[in-house]
Amino acid sequence: QLQASGGGLVQAGDSLRLSCAASGRIADSPSMGWFRQAPGKEREFVAGIRWADNNKFYTTAVKGRFAVSRDKAQNTMYLQMNNLKPEDTAVYYCATYGRPLNSGSFYNPSVFEYWGQGTLVTVSS
Repeated sequence: QLQASGGGLVQAGDSLRLSCAASGRIADSPSMGWFRQAPGKEREFVAGIRWADNNKFYTTAVKGRFAVSRDKAQNTMYLQMNNLKPEDTAVYYCATYGRPLNSGSFYNPSVFEYWGQGTLVTVSS
């Protein structure tokens, strides 16, 4: 019900756009987020969007480089990633929650109910 795509191998400084297509009863989830997990590390919050007021949230490491957006008609969330760095290398996951989350809750992956399968982003130096 969540299909993430758009990952790939790029060089430092390049851009990628990830997509997360939602279907079924979670298609219009009020809160959606992007997380990533690098080898040997815990899953971490990257960006999120609260549909009710279109508020967007970012982890410090990606502010100014990444932009999260959502297309309601397509039930799809996007993550535009610019000026990619080797430290952005990870499997990226999208996730949803069935209610509007406060900003702090976006940072906690255990809050989210549904997860996509992940898409690998590899940034070479």
